[in-house]
Amino acid sequence: MGERGDWAAMRERRMAEPGAAEAYDAARLAFELGRAVRELRERRGWSQAQLAKGSGMTQSAVARFEAGGTVPTLPVLERLAAALDVSLSVSFEPRDAAA
Repeated sequence: MGERGDWAAMRERRMAEPGAAEAYDAARLAFELGRAVRELRERRGWSQAQLAKGSGMTQSAVARFEAGGTVPTLPVLERLAAALDVSLSVSFEPRDAAA
């Protein structure tokens, strides 16, 4: 078991802490949004600097966003969507019973 068992036990302890599940969900969402924007940007053959210019952001802010390092605001998502010429859709979905 070794390191893997230690990691699993530590993760279990951390996830039991107040607010841990919410923080994990926020980080997951930020990562997924960043990945989606990166994929759209790459499909267009754009650099991060090109997307930054089109969205009124800095290249480093785009890089952080794509890496999931920030939880974006709706205005930031709207600027990115406009620069990428896509519609922004925010919705609520039922949770998967298995999750």
